[in-house]
Amino acid sequence: MGQPKKPIAAEQQILSLGKILQTLRDEDDVQVLITTTIGYLKKQFDYQFIWLGLYDSVSKKIHGQGGITPDGETSYLKRSVLLNPGNLICQVVTELCPVGVANLRGEVRAPEWQEVAAKYNIQGTIILPIRYKDNCLGVVLLGSQRWGYLLTGDARAKLLIVIGELGVVLDQNQKQRHSQENSNNSTTESLLELLENLRSLTLLDKKLAAAVEAIDQFVSPSRTNIYWFEREGNYFWSRMSSQLVKIGREWNDQRSSVGITAHELSDVYYALAVNQLVWLTESGSSLKSHIQDKLLQRLGVRSLLAAPIIWQKDLLGFISVETSEPRIWSQADKSFVQGAAGLLSLVIPTENLENTIGQIQQNHQLTNKFSQAIHKKQDLQQILHPCAVELLERLAATRFLLLEYDQGRDIYQVIYQGVLHNRRFFKFTPTPLSEMDFNLLQNAKDAIEIATLEHDLRLFSWHPQLLDNGVRSLLICNCIQGDKPEVLLVITHESSHSWTTLQKELCWVVSQCLGVIVRNHQLNAISEEQQKIAQLFKEYPNTLIKSESENTESIALKQIADVLECPLSIVLTWNLGEERAKVIRGVINNHHFGIVADVPIFVERDILIELALAHSSYVIFKAYDVPPETKKWLTIPENGQVLVMALRTTDDSQPTGVVLLADYEGAYWSELNLNATVTLISQLAWWQSQNKITQRLTDKTEVLRDLNWYKHRRLEEIHRMSASVLTQIRDLGIPSNELKQMRYKLLLRQLNYITNSMTGVIKQEQWQLHLSWETMSVASLLKRTIERVDNFAKQQQLWIGVHGLTQPTEEAESPKSTSLSGELITAAGSFPLATAGDIVKIELVIYELLLSACTRSPIGDRVDIWCQRLDETLLEVSITDNGTIDPQLLALLNENTWKDVLTSTHLNQPPGLHFLICQNLIKQLGGQLQIYQVPDNRVVSRLILPLAPHNFEGNTLGNTLGNTFGNTSPFSQ
Repeated sequence: MGQPKKPIAAEQQILSLGKILQTLRDEDDVQVLITTTIGYLKKQFDYQFIWLGLYDSVSKKIHGQGGITPDGETSYLKRSVLLNPGNLICQVVTELCPVGVANLRGEVRAPEWQEVAAKYNIQGTIILPIRYKDNCLGVVLLGSQRWGYLLTGDARAKLLIVIGELGVVLDQNQKQRHSQENSNNSTTESLLELLENLRSLTLLDKKLAAAVEAIDQFVSPSRTNIYWFEREGNYFWSRMSSQLVKIGREWNDQRSSVGITAHELSDVYYALAVNQLVWLTESGSSLKSHIQDKLLQRLGVRSLLAAPIIWQKDLLGFISVETSEPRIWSQADKSFVQGAAGLLSLVIPTENLENTIGQIQQNHQLTNKFSQAIHKKQDLQQILHPCAVELLERLAATRFLLLEYDQGRDIYQVIYQGVLHNRRFFKFTPTPLSEMDFNLLQNAKDAIEIATLEHDLRLFSWHPQLLDNGVRSLLICNCIQGDKPEVLLVITHESSHSWTTLQKELCWVVSQCLGVIVRNHQLNAISEEQQKIAQLFKEYPNTLIKSESENTESIALKQIADVLECPLSIVLTWNLGEERAKVIRGVINNHHFGIVADVPIFVERDILIELALAHSSYVIFKAYDVPPETKKWLTIPENGQVLVMALRTTDDSQPTGVVLLADYEGAYWSELNLNATVTLISQLAWWQSQNKITQRLTDKTEVLRDLNWYKHRRLEEIHRMSASVLTQIRDLGIPSNELKQMRYKLLLRQLNYITNSMTGVIKQEQWQLHLSWETMSVASLLKRTIERVDNFAKQQQLWIGVHGLTQPTEEAESPKSTSLSGELITAAGSFPLATAGDIVKIELVIYELLLSACTRSPIGDRVDIWCQRLDETLLEVSITDNGTIDPQLLALLNENTWKDVLTSTHLNQPPGLHFLICQNLIKQLGGQLQIYQVPDNRVVSRLILPLAPHNFEGNTLGNTLGNTFGNTSPFSQ
């Protein structure tokens, strides 16, 4: 065969016309009919303005239904036009003939269209009636922007055909609507008659039979069945049939095996449960699923109409109207069957009203029992057992499970299990919920029912365990509404089962009470743990303080192990510089846990110790994560876990050991207990640190006492010998030679001063310092200090320069310059700087600073001493050098915090120790000492001292000592 020829334009128009006509005939919706017609007119005819309206013969108006405009404005298309005699619209409606207008803008007989015509420039216009025989159904207005544009020939014929067909379809639709209204009247009368029959009958089965008979008379199906829902087994059985044969027995007797399960009904069951009318035919259904073929085959019919019988949101059954031939169910059929089902829903509850009231009362009493259990302090088994058994009986269930989420192990655990009829407890360890199930339970506001577990995807990860234990249906509730599903109530049944709304409401109320009970038990357990920990915290410091140092760690480890209730606790400890760690045993009370003797533990090679030292807090390892090197000396089972934590006082301090705790992997270590363990371990670290510091202080105090006693006794002996020598010199008398006489007097004077100065030290400073108050010029003070370091400076070839010893009376007139020889050139009218305080101690401080500067300075370099007055009360003496000093030592000296000289290696030995002593002395004298580096890398020792008043009368010490030295220094007054 050849390729089909492309249709010519005329054929295309005929095909398009046939297609629109077929569409109009197949459509029932009036709005779709109008939209389809307008679309065809827009596509086939060149008109810029189209308006279609339907005629209301009662109000004498034409109501706009839609159309098109050049700019898309729709406000004109929905307007209503009132028929006025003499207008063109009225002429078209009354005469049922089309009218053509050459220019709509100038047509006085169409005043209602003048605004539209002027806005869109509408001229050539056709107005056609939509009619069927002598009945006008509406009007179509077609407007063009060309003058006098009218349709002729084939185009006019097509337009009339389409409008004519639209009139036929609209007339049929109108008649059908009137017929349905009449049918509704008939349906109402039949339902009222059925209601009267139901009211006069007493037995339920007779009421069901009356309903079946009424449906048969109204609908005339092949068969009418009333299926009843059996919750035990989750299936429907035919309780009443139009053949007047009961498949089954009386209501309380054993049911017949003939029936259909809820799973077989599938989506039909879920639609009926939410009170939806369902119809099925071989060609389609009211549901979106495609189960009709399978279900119709199962029931042996070709068409089905089902209406639910519901009471208190519970599906009691449904009316099934069935035909053996294909049938399109009319609206009257649907309305009557649905109404009959509604009437049965109203009259059925009266049969079991007393039973329902009794159930409500029993549910209320059971709820009160669970509410009263909230305040009991017994364990869950004692509290819940009697209530759980009664709840299972009320719900006709077999097992009661209360689950709690274990965050540490990331699983749910059964904290209570109740059963009926001497059934055995089963082991159930549900895994965490999927995200979908988690959200489902968190947002749930009532009990969630799974009537047939193997056919439901909810809680899918739990299915294997539940099915293996014989569970086929269940109710599950989040015991804390709106919160994370951490406490769950699960009611199970061994067969497919459905629960009533009343039962699900009871389960939900009980679950909320259980949520409060479990939360109270959690709080009580936390409170008990807190009390236990609080008591331990009271005893723990006494343990550390009062215990003997040899076994303190062991006793502390036992108390730490009690917190986590673990069978193994040890400490790996070592001293600084040691390669091997030794084990201090605390608790080892399980043969599966232990330490292998005689296996060396290397601190720097063991990965477990390395990881513990690398973390500031604890680290937990599973047994399979423990390194092989560690397993050589540590014995733990395969399902064990290990906690390690370094013993250190601060994150930056040197660790003194590692605490190791071990237990089985299933052991639950709560966050509270872990925090308490961390605190106890930290306290043990502090005890070790303080113990070492105390021991160090004790040792150092003993050494210092010995040293002080020895030096003081030697000082006393020197004083005694000096006094003896001085006495002997005096006894010899003054030499006769004048030169020797002057020299003799000078030496005698110096020896006398030395002897007198030792007297104060011996009497007042045997075990503590004594601060005196003297004044001395800075020049004399520095001169004495420089003389003391003179020999060392000459050895190092150092040049010591002094600057600014005197200050002018006017601060602005203070020209300062320093010669290379170290001599200070001062301005006229200046006054010397002087300081006040314990001059001997100040001199020793300056000597220490100057000696340190000379010691660290390069050979052949220089050391500068700068003096200046800061204000009326303070003066500054700064020593600068180009030496090298440890930056860490400078940082420690300049910190404003407390300086731990026992732990710092920089401050517990010279020169840091000497600097720290100098700082403390100057602080006691009301001054400051700072040592730092400036940007050009010079080291500055800045000493701030009290300034003596301007009018001080000489100096109590400086004048005396200053005259005893020769002018051999670079000072010039």
